[in-house]
Amino acid sequence: MQTIHRILVSGLALAGVTTVSAEPYNTFDGEGFPACNDVALVHNATSVDDIVNIVKNASANGTPVRASGKGHMWYDTMCSDNPETIIVRTEFVNGISNFSLEEGAESGTVDIEAGVTFLQFAEYLHANNASMGYTLVNWNITMAGAVAMGGHRSAIREESMVAAGVLSMDIVNGNGDIVTVERDDNNDDWLAASTSLGLLGIIVRMKFKIYPDFKVFAKQETLDEEDVLNGDIYGMIAPYATANFWWWPYMRKFHWRYYDVIPLTLSDQQGFQNTFSISDTEAAIAKATLESGRYLATSNMFFETTAFTLWSAPNFREKTTWQTILEWPVYGWNYDVLIGGLYPDQKPEWEENLHGATLELAFPMTQANDMLKRVRQAFDDEAKKGIIMTSTYRSGINIKFGKPFYNFLGQVTYNTSDGADWTKGAIMFDFPTYKPTTGDGKRFNEDFYPRLAKTLIDEFQCRPHWTKNTREVFANATKNLDPDNLARFKVVRQKFDPQGIFKSIIGEILGMYD
Repeated sequence: MQTIHRILVSGLALAGVTTVSAEPYNTFDGEGFPACNDVALVHNATSVDDIVNIVKNASANGTPVRASGKGHMWYDTMCSDNPETIIVRTEFVNGISNFSLEEGAESGTVDIEAGVTFLQFAEYLHANNASMGYTLVNWNITMAGAVAMGGHRSAIREESMVAAGVLSMDIVNGNGDIVTVERDDNNDDWLAASTSLGLLGIIVRMKFKIYPDFKVFAKQETLDEEDVLNGDIYGMIAPYATANFWWWPYMRKFHWRYYDVIPLTLSDQQGFQNTFSISDTEAAIAKATLESGRYLATSNMFFETTAFTLWSAPNFREKTTWQTILEWPVYGWNYDVLIGGLYPDQKPEWEENLHGATLELAFPMTQANDMLKRVRQAFDDEAKKGIIMTSTYRSGINIKFGKPFYNFLGQVTYNTSDGADWTKGAIMFDFPTYKPTTGDGKRFNEDFYPRLAKTLIDEFQCRPHWTKNTREVFANATKNLDPDNLARFKVVRQKFDPQGIFKSIIGEILGMYD
């Protein structure tokens, strides 16, 4: 019966269009890591008109639809649990047009379609002597997906929300109509669309603000843990164009990385950062160590100590020769240094069967020291029981930051009912951990992670990252969101998608369909 139903869904919603059957629909991590547990089919959209037709047909038949770019997420929260759901992959709808940046101008604009990835966009702009400023995300994410899910760079001085670069966006709503939403902080449509969670429809086109190309430096220092936990965190981050920490809890150390603009003529170096790539040999050693760390804390201690040493050196190569860069600071063109990507002789971690789970929560900058100390206390409480917690990720625990940006559901919005001061920005606690593939797949001291999440959500006015948390985390964290913002978002959601065909688990948890 289910097979017959899937055929009917395909015929009604996608008549005559090539589809790829898939259940479940996976994250970028691949098989065993579902973004949606069970979907009817996956459609590789080929144009904006194609997306419009898909949604119109789905709307006429009441068929659930969710858009997906590169599947850059970690848990099964992208769809609802309705097995009739159609996934519309936007990756191949990736046109860039209407580039405009006059010589000597401070800024310009360009139009990008739904499937344009950060890497594609950055390379296009660089070829045209332009950049997107600091509204950056990782290389394997679509720009529209980053906007929908509230993606951001780590910066307090500069605009870091990807949505901050958007001047307008075209959304295919629940009726299959294209609605243009202009940037306007006094318009609830914009305040919802700028972090929409895909609940309003599919972002098919954006007009994006661009700037002249520029070069930057990257510098890294090693700090004792107490110098950060008891230090002026805002004062270490805010002066720079972008900056972050990496925390090594077993070592009780932090790496402090910061970047800023340099004159174009200061250096001919063309540094290129390695974000996710790894060699076959490195992957084999890491996997053997981390799999044994499922049972042995000593393996995790060894891994953190080794990873700390490796991350203390520049994770950069010279782009013109691909030779390793050995000393800080590193210089180069903006996106090469700020983000980078894959080395040509390596693969991303997930293609080496290295996978992870994660937790990310945002806190007001005014609570930064207290939050980090509370996490330290949680680690120490485990140590009192003879359980040593470590980082099991190549760059430690990522501590990021965000400049305030006002909308309904963004991590860095402000003037909310929680009484916290978000006007200085946010600190993000991003805790990636290795997920074993042996045994039951649970991590070392598995129950620590949900306990830590609950402690932080219950004791602080924190907000979830929309792609990096479990259903349970979202359910608990919803109490920290502004009820008025949720209510106003819901009104916009009902206007754009009256049938609720773009429903997701997160939308259900937030009460958008009650």
